[in-house]
Amino acid sequence: MAKSSVAVLRVRPERILEDVDRLCELAGVSSALAPGAPTILKDNISWHFPFPAANTTPWQLEGTILALRRRGFAEQTCVQNQTVVTDAFKGEDLNAYLPVLRRHEVPVLYNFRPEDMRWLVYRPKARMRALDRVFPEGIRVPDFFLGKNVVHLPTVKCHIYTTTTGAMKNAFGGLLHDRRHYCHSWIHETLVDLLAIQKEIHPGIFAVMDGTTAGNGPGPRTMSPVVKNVMLASSDQVALDAVAARMMGFDPMAIPYLRMAHVDGLGIADPRQIEIAGDAGAAEESWGFTVGDNAASLVGDVMWFGPLRPLQKLFFHTPLVKVFVLGSEVYHDLYRWPFRDRRVFEAWQRDTVWGRLFETYAASGGEAPERHLSVAPGR
Repeated sequence: MAKSSVAVLRVRPERILEDVDRLCELAGVSSALAPGAPTILKDNISWHFPFPAANTTPWQLEGTILALRRRGFAEQTCVQNQTVVTDAFKGEDLNAYLPVLRRHEVPVLYNFRPEDMRWLVYRPKARMRALDRVFPEGIRVPDFFLGKNVVHLPTVKCHIYTTTTGAMKNAFGGLLHDRRHYCHSWIHETLVDLLAIQKEIHPGIFAVMDGTTAGNGPGPRTMSPVVKNVMLASSDQVALDAVAARMMGFDPMAIPYLRMAHVDGLGIADPRQIEIAGDAGAAEESWGFTVGDNAASLVGDVMWFGPLRPLQKLFFHTPLVKVFVLGSEVYHDLYRWPFRDRRVFEAWQRDTVWGRLFETYAASGGEAPERHLSVAPGR
């Protein structure tokens, strides 16, 4: 049976851009993406506040931009999406993306702005597990995504509904419109459907995953950040998520979205069929992460997966959804951040090498220190 390859490297802040470049080379980025095709950079903003492990890191973004340019993928566009709990404009600012993008002259588009892109009905060739039933009026995707390479920039972290979240989940915001919460009861099937659609509309797919600080606990926001000093990359989104899941301490084949994607032939989730390029010892680590619960997961367990599931259309397909949106904003932005998680972020920034690197990016207008690899814009 054919095997997939995932690159895993131990990385250091003093040479992080060189490390990302080597990571992309080991993972075969040049053959994974279609030459000459424009490339979408799809970063991951799970929370607009700069909580460690929740979001794409600025060095992950910059290192990927430079690695792609060095291999001829000069035409890059960053695409942002909005969710009910995140503000894209606040997120790209507080996480120090904008200075990096300006420095390297990478434009930013927003899939929720009609002037940037339109949503078209797309009829997948692949059998859908859920999306055709969730959206019987038609599955819509942004017209801008058609025919372009996509490079996902997830982080290594747990998720309250999918156990882990990574490359496959990163398509959730980009390819689904603002009613994506309709999919939560079928979240595992939805992620498999989205990967099948990606394979039809993108000539090349790649992902660079940041595990410099990983997220343990009820992610993708309310986690305990743990410094792990690793990054991963692959053209196989299933294999990449499987290796990350195993490193976190989970059995990839026991996670429904990975098992279903493996069965459907969309990638490899069985660790025995995945080859590791780079640091095999790092890939064999098992961190003993657990997901646990928070207020959001307790509500979701009842509303999406529990006894009130038959009534979810009443709660989430009507104006009543605004009550849950408000509740999420109060919990995350008005309680968690000011009273708990901001202190976690400040301690990480003060006491860890990656937190201090983040501070350097934020304070220097997005420029990496001069000792890092640099490529002139457009090269």
